[in-house]
Amino acid sequence: MTSVNMLQAKSSLSRLVEEIEQGKEREIIIARNGRPAAKLVPLDEPIRGQRIGVAKGAFVVPDSIDACNDEVARLFLAGSGQ
Repeated sequence: MTSVNMLQAKSSLSRLVEEIEQGKEREIIIARNGRPAAKLVPLDEPIRGQRIGVAKGAFVVPDSIDACNDEVARLFLAGSGQ
């Protein structure tokens, strides 16, 4: 376990977070006036956003993506007043 003072933490936060992410450190204690004030630790699970494939099974992909070009063009042009 590493301990750093507040000034060190401010000036090297990116490096400290990188050490946590890479597993070089399991936790880093941040001290204020020589007393522990906070602990920097890795997240239990990475934060995940939506992934590719969330619409799987929601629609059927045609054999030819060009088969409906005329219909798609008509739909776009219908909204433009042409």
